[in-house]
Amino acid sequence: MQRSFVAAFISDLLLVSASFALCVWLKPGISTSYYTSYFNSFLLFLSIWIIVSFSLEKYNFRVISSWMVFLRKVMIANLIIFFIITSMMYLFQSFNYSRFIVLGTVGITSIAELLIGSLYFLFANTRVRYENSAVSQFLNGNRIRLKEKVPALHIKLTPGRHDFALREEYLKNEIGDNAFDYVTGFAKINSPGTLVISTTTRFNIDAQIQPSFECILNIKRVNDFRYINKYFESVNTKLPVGGLFIDHFESKNMRKKRLLNKFPPGLNYIYYTLDFIIKRILPKFTLTKKIYFILTRGENRVLSKAECFGRLYSCGFEILDEKLIDKCLYFVAIKVKEPLFPKNPSYGPMVALERIGKGGKAIKVYKMRTMHPFAEYLQDYVYEKAGLQEGGKFKDEFRVTTLGRIMRSFWLDELPMLINLLKGDLKLFGVRPLSRQYFKLYTMELQKLRIKTKPGLIPPFYVDYPKTLEEIMASELRYLSAYMKHPFRTDWVYFWKALFNIIFRKYRSK
Repeated sequence: MQRSFVAAFISDLLLVSASFALCVWLKPGISTSYYTSYFNSFLLFLSIWIIVSFSLEKYNFRVISSWMVFLRKVMIANLIIFFIITSMMYLFQSFNYSRFIVLGTVGITSIAELLIGSLYFLFANTRVRYENSAVSQFLNGNRIRLKEKVPALHIKLTPGRHDFALREEYLKNEIGDNAFDYVTGFAKINSPGTLVISTTTRFNIDAQIQPSFECILNIKRVNDFRYINKYFESVNTKLPVGGLFIDHFESKNMRKKRLLNKFPPGLNYIYYTLDFIIKRILPKFTLTKKIYFILTRGENRVLSKAECFGRLYSCGFEILDEKLIDKCLYFVAIKVKEPLFPKNPSYGPMVALERIGKGGKAIKVYKMRTMHPFAEYLQDYVYEKAGLQEGGKFKDEFRVTTLGRIMRSFWLDELPMLINLLKGDLKLFGVRPLSRQYFKLYTMELQKLRIKTKPGLIPPFYVDYPKTLEEIMASELRYLSAYMKHPFRTDWVYFWKALFNIIFRKYRSK
């Protein structure tokens, strides 16, 4: 398998180089001058080709099981390479290259790759058929000789016992001893009430004849599921309340560490940057998201811990336990309710978050995304794990992205809330619009007082600068009590105090 990987890699480099040389030779003009002037650009082109091909596992024949899979990987990788190179030609004038040579090199190499791949799979299939035929003839010959010498055997099998022994052996081989010890601490492996399965689709869950299980254990990574929420919802239907679901995934931080350790310094960050663009940026926008999932079928996607756990919570689960084992995060989730079935889950740069407005009515507050997708479902999880820090925000807020922290520092994430101001859902000054989970932390007295007025863009936090949740509630109670007596005067005074503190005292929401 290693030899086929090296052979494919070296062959591809030779094909790219030969295609480049052919295109330079075909281009009108003096070809020797083109070889000299395009040499540095070609080295960059070759580096991008190698990085993208490695990233999409174009040379990994352990996962390329058929010619169709090979075709898909070649076309995806080469189209992305073409897109990157042409974008660099447009953005950077110093990138000295010809559109004819770029298109020609990518096109000729792609055709050559597909022809060689076709020959490889044709030879491989012929060899497999020959070996299967030889084995079949050998077995048939032995069966005939055995029938002549040995009478028919009647073996009585003990139902279940051998299956469970085989299941244990299979699990140890597939997930390793450490993971096996962990999952068996929660799952009864030798019980018919435990379903051990290796699948990336919901079909294999829905197709189970048994109506329900005490525990479902999947040995496939969540990263390779095509429709993650649909799969979690199917698992939910096969479990009673209190039933367990066990699986694992590679988080984005684990993936980053793995990729940076995979290549030498310098090259590793180039590789990671391209991987970031392909795997994390393209799936975030409507048009590129559809193209990305059509081409990749959702395999080997990048998942943050916040997104994976958030999806589980939205599908009716809570995290019972988690543990890092063999560079993957294993989790044990318990079913607590039916799935929420969110209608419009958003991956885009702007999100509409459900908050409590005037009269207890649910309103959609618009913000720029600063958290990972589905992170909004994890408020109870984060509060139970870490509690609140100074200023009333959650401690150890792993749900916020790096870019999100920068945006929050300059209030860029709150600019879309001006839409809510124009719609009349919010007023300029008022208590902060809260989620239902956070709202439940407030006293009943303050909850009733809060819903008598609209929330605001600028909260009284910037006037009193409270440190704890109790101080925040006391601050809001003072403001609301004053507002109920003199609405306009209270907002006018509070607004200018808050503005002064923000500009001159550098008050910030931590």
